[in-house]
Amino acid sequence: MNSSVELLPGLPKDVALECLIRIPFDQISVAGSVCKGWKAEIEQPDFRRIRKRVGLARSIIVMAQAWIYPTRTAHLAKLSGSPFYRLTICEPEIGYWSELPPVPGFPDGIPMFCHLVGVGSELVVIGGCHPFSWQVSNSVFIYNFLSATWRCGTDMPGGQRLFSGCASDSDRMVYIAGGHDSDKNALKSALAYDVGKDQWIRLPDMAKAREECKGVFHRGKFHVIGGYPTEMQGRFQRDAQAFNVATWQWDLVQDDFLEVAKCPRTCVDGGDSRLYACHNNNVTVRDGATWQVLAGLPAEFCNVAYMTAWQGKLLVIGSAKSCRPHSAYVMDLKNYKWTKVVVPEEYSGHVQSGCCLEI
Repeated sequence: MNSSVELLPGLPKDVALECLIRIPFDQISVAGSVCKGWKAEIEQPDFRRIRKRVGLARSIIVMAQAWIYPTRTAHLAKLSGSPFYRLTICEPEIGYWSELPPVPGFPDGIPMFCHLVGVGSELVVIGGCHPFSWQVSNSVFIYNFLSATWRCGTDMPGGQRLFSGCASDSDRMVYIAGGHDSDKNALKSALAYDVGKDQWIRLPDMAKAREECKGVFHRGKFHVIGGYPTEMQGRFQRDAQAFNVATWQWDLVQDDFLEVAKCPRTCVDGGDSRLYACHNNNVTVRDGATWQVLAGLPAEFCNVAYMTAWQGKLLVIGSAKSCRPHSAYVMDLKNYKWTKVVVPEEYSGHVQSGCCLEI
């Protein structure tokens, strides 16, 4: 970090920095607007690394969540018969909920079925459908939590792509594979996006086409799990294929990767070399090559909309019945105990997708 800048008059640099790194994550952008010295310090890569090293980083969940309050968008949703979605933030451990500013060009709702991935201290929003016209978009938008600003990235190349698998290494790269094109044909092509360089890279094709697959970055590889080819529309497969970023090649297809042929949307990396998923009212875990039941889901859950993992915990969001308000629970992976998260009514809408970032 730049040692020539006096962060706080009369205080040594290290003491001033100790004060600066303790700013709550939702106030970092405000601090950055105080003066050029603070802005420069906050935007240094070391700022986030120091917060993480001393235990001050905060894990936040960003979600594509349906509006349920009587806003203009909620009124339009009633007319159209389908919900409109916004970006919400949850910090489960302290019960903090808020909403991000609208995506540029989408004041009344984010693109439907867009991908949300966290890369460093930035949220990347890729693709999806326009909430009014349902026109498929290849747009890229990036929200920087340190400056609280949006910027546009280079559009995803290669024509229309919807219902693909997507994941990031949480540091620099985003990976996308599969989905279907404008003619509803499943795709086996894959791409990588370097967020810092704003550059798309063509990857080798997968061994087979996959639609409605799940992308998970797991053990240093981009896994594309499940889905189905064009001729098996809606009949999910159990297999998966992983892209090795070290060799820049796809591994062989793993035929029985999932425990059953099902939609893989709840499958997540736990950050502990294991994969987790929801199945038959249970949380299951894949440790090695087999799946085992870890714990039962909370009794009030019938439909699980979303699950993610961070720092030895799982967050599960779901409802008792379809179209009912959503509730949230956190499970500690040390003792497998559930804790209910307080969810304000305005944040109890359906969750379509999400990601976890550490700020």
